Amino acid sequence: MSATEVSKLREETGAGILDCKKALDESGGDLEKATEILRAKGIAKADKKSDRAIGASHMEAYIHDGRIGVLVQMGAETDFVTRNEDFKAGAHNIAMHIAAMGSETVEELLLQQYMLNPEITVAEYLKSLVGRIGENIQVIRFTRYEA
Repeated sequence: MSATEVSKLREETGAGILDCKKALDESGGDLEKATEILRAKGIAKADKKSDRAIGASHMEAYIHDGRIGVLVQMGAETDFVTRNEDFKAGAHNIAMHIAAMGSETVEELLLQQYMLNPEITVAEYLKSLVGRIGENIQVIRFTRYEA
């Protein structure tokens, strides 16, 4: 396994260097298997953190072609995380998904296939974000407007 492979896996998954190295070791150097290993570990980490209280939130707005607008409130445990660029990018991606897919409730949203990666659900995307950031993250509420 080379540093290039570790770097490529890190770029694709957002996982830490050591986690990428361990996943590549465990998968025998297979990038696809390593990605699955990291996804499973991220989901396990997210499940452990899901009971933690949300103490801060961030509002993200997205407008598509001047016709569809979304305002989404995402929560995390600390305001430090809500100012984190990965968190903000995640909130933006969720807002884009809502604009594209027309979700009506948070529960419905979480069950949908994630627009940017149809192999996973929105809930799994959020769990991967929790795995990378290390805090409980939730979609609190959203509003979608269409002109």
